[in-house]
Amino acid sequence: MNSQTKIKALFFDFDGTIVDSSKSIFASIQYAMQQLNQPPLDEKMLVTFVGPPLLDSFLRIGLTTNLANEAVLKYREYYQDHMHSVQLYPQMKEVLAQLKDSYQLYIASSKPEVFVKKIARLIDVDQYFTAIYGADLEGKRAKKSQVIAYALSENPNLEPSTIRMIGDRSHDCLGANENKIASIGVTYGFGSIEELEDAGATEIVTRPTQLLEIL
Repeated sequence: MNSQTKIKALFFDFDGTIVDSSKSIFASIQYAMQQLNQPPLDEKMLVTFVGPPLLDSFLRIGLTTNLANEAVLKYREYYQDHMHSVQLYPQMKEVLAQLKDSYQLYIASSKPEVFVKKIARLIDVDQYFTAIYGADLEGKRAKKSQVIAYALSENPNLEPSTIRMIGDRSHDCLGANENKIASIGVTYGFGSIEELEDAGATEIVTRPTQLLEIL
């Protein structure tokens, strides 16, 4: 990667970037819809839930504010017992281990921080990260830009110009842009090349090992 500024830290998205957690996410959404007597969602719609804040996604499909908030609670009720159903992307541990030798690694996720930390421990990737940041459960810190801003506030020694945000959805790139951080898009998750390019990704990779090539 050509850059005038030396990169010191990498912020990673979690779902769709480090792990494929679609099985547990999709099942939790369908459970929430069923509990609220709403029709189930098709897979095309389910995919749109990966990345954005959960409440925003339930509102986007037409639920009222009250129903959407209830859906979030029902989702978490189911998800807490099924969050372990995730699959690490190919060679991700090896990639993280190598990157850790050269950079400080952080997770910046729109998933609640308590869940991200628990899953990272379960799949034994927490060891690679200096710190793990995510959304709160109250909805005050939900958008990716807010999570990134929180991570920056916790690490005042890090300059945005020395960080790269790595993620699979437009929200990762847009959230990074809002915090003056350049972003690397990954297409092996849930977002398309077009989505990532439109959101301002400075580079795009199609598999985890490519991160080693450009970094």
